[in-house]
Parts: sequence; structure tokens; C-alpha cells
Amino acid sequence: MTDRIPVAVLGATGLVGQEIVRLLGDHPWFDLVAVGASDRSVGRRYGDARHHETHDPRPATRDLIVSPCTPDGIDAPIVFSALDSGVAGEVEEAFAAAGALVVSNARNHRLDDDVPLLIPEVNAAHLALVERQRAGRRWDGAIVTNPNCSTSVIALTLAPLHQAFSLREYWVTTLQAVSGAGYPGVASLDILGNVVPWIDGEEEKISVESRRILGTFDQGAVCPADFGVSAQVTRVPVEHGHTACVAARFERPVTAAEAEAALRAWRPSIG
Repeated sequence: MTDRIPVAVLGATGLVGQEIVRLLGDHPWFDLVAVGASDRSVGRRYGDARHHETHDPRPATRDLIVSPCTPDGIDAPIVFSALDSGVAGEVEEAFAAAGALVVSNARNHRLDDDVPLLIPEVNAAHLALVERQRAGRRWDGAIVTNPNCSTSVIALTLAPLHQAFSLREYWVTTLQAVSGAGYPGVASLDILGNVVPWIDGEEEKISVESRRILGTFDQGAVCPADFGVSAQVTRVPVEHGHTACVAARFERPVTAAEAEAALRAWRPSIG
């Protein structure tokens, strides 16, 4: 590809936003042309406006001036949103109504009937919801969401096994890093030498989102998979990287060798 696609990042100064910016640096397909953030960062150089810096961006990115998170302030056909859920919903809708394709990390639209909740390797067929979304909401753009962080790795791992053996239920305990709470996140005296056995809304997200991702697309809608989920989430004193301990039951007993063979043989749905 010779001409890279212009893209923008909303919420670019936060932890997730900075990671998206990092991944877009020197990308072969995309050209980062704009970064957006809250009013307190608007008008500042991106290199000076970031919270809890995670990496040193390339010079061209570092010198971008932070724009307001509005379609008038940012002109790009693809917008990656790392906005906080407190503001993401309406902002993302405004960009989609203005014609942009919004790829969102926020929870606001994940369970909307007409919005794909996507792990491309697992359920690329759910992208067909975009057609329904555009027709129903009467906009030229679209919103596509990614799952909750823990759900992503759990569903991606279970997908080959569900396809091969039909999942009936699973039990999961997560050990989630403090970076998942964003910045400033969990107070140090609450997490040092401690395990916090509760994260607001996390268990519900794992349960509902995994059923939706592993569900089927039929007649313009997603039919959630019919399996049980029992989730227990914890926050642990690890800086980065979540761990999930999963036990699963299928339609019939599955040996370790069979599970390994299914995982090795599986190919992503996007080819």
C-alpha cells in the first residue's frame, strides 16, 4: 500500500490512548494526523500533554497539537477512541454521524444490537452489523467496538475449543494488573501487598461479552452463545499484564491432547 490512511486518536493523552499512538507510529497502513483529548490538553503539544508517559513518540507525533474531540476539530476517516466511558458515548456518535469509522475501546456501545463487538480473528462476520447500524441510525460512518481487556483473551482462547467441542460453561478467575485501572488508578497503599477481590462491572462484562463474541450472526443480528459463565475478578500488585485462570466444560469430555490439537489446528475467521 503506497497511500496510508489518515487516522486520529481520541483520548490520546491517557494510558490506553498512548498505547494506540505507539502502535500507529510508522504503521504501514495508517498515518496519524490528529490527536484529541480533554479541554485541559487542547492547544498543547502532544509531547507535553500526556499523563504518566508510557513511551517517547516519534518527533512528528510529539509535535502534533492536541485538538478538541469534535468532528469540527478533527478530520480523519478512521478514529480510534480511547475516551473514558463518561464521555465516550456521545462523542463517538458525533464522529460516526459525521462519516467517520470509529474504533472504540470504551464500553458505551459494546452491547448495542447494531454495533459489532469484535475480535477479528474470532467473529469477523459480525462486521455485517455495520450495514444495519448505518441504515437504522441514518449515518455514513460507523462504530465498531473491542471487548473488555480480560474478555478479549478469554474469548480468543475459548473460540477454537467452542468451535470444536461446543462449550457448555466456564469458570474464570482473573488477576488483573493495576494499569488496567488507568491513571491514577488504584491507590498504592490499597494495592501494595494486597489483592483487591472486586472490580466494578468486570464480572458482568466477561459474562455478557464473551457470549456475544462467540455467538452466531444470523438474519442481521447476533445470537449470543448459550453457555454458562462464572467469573471472579481480582486486582493484583502487577504493573502490566492480566492473567486469567479458566476451567471449561464441553458437550463431552475433552482430553488435553484433543484440546491442544484443536488449538493448533484453528485458523482465524479472517483467513
